Formats: sequence, C-alpha cells, structure tokens
Amino acid sequence: MIAQTPYYVVIFTSTRTNVEKGYSKMADKMVELAKKQLGFLGVESAREELGITVSYWKDLESKKNWKENSEH
Repeated sequence: MIAQTPYYVVIFTSTRTNVEKGYSKMADKMVELAKKQLGFLGVESAREELGITVSYWKDLESKKNWKENSEH
C-alpha cells in the first residue's frame, strides 16, 4: 500500500471460535464494501487464533463515513 501521510487506520480484531459459519463470506463482503467507499486506501489482514484487519483511510471524514455505513 502506498499512500501519502497522514492517513488513518481502522483496526478490527476477532477471536476464532467453533462457530465461524459465514465469517469468511462476510469478511470478503466488508472488503468489497470498503473498496467502494470514498477515501478508502487499502486493507491488510491476518487470521489464526486472533484475526486482525487494518483498513486505511484518506482522512477522518472517510473513516467516520465507514463507521456510519449501515451495511458495515
């Protein structure tokens, strides 16, 4: 990911459980939704016992709009 600083991040963490039905599909849907959001710069994630997803945003307004997105 290449972006001019400053940029802003949203960090989402989750813990793996025995009930994961649909998690992967929903995570993919959130990435596709974020890509359509104005100000989205990129996303990185890793998942084992603990899942961490970091999304990058152009400015605070973009980050706020992502938080307020009703589908999100």
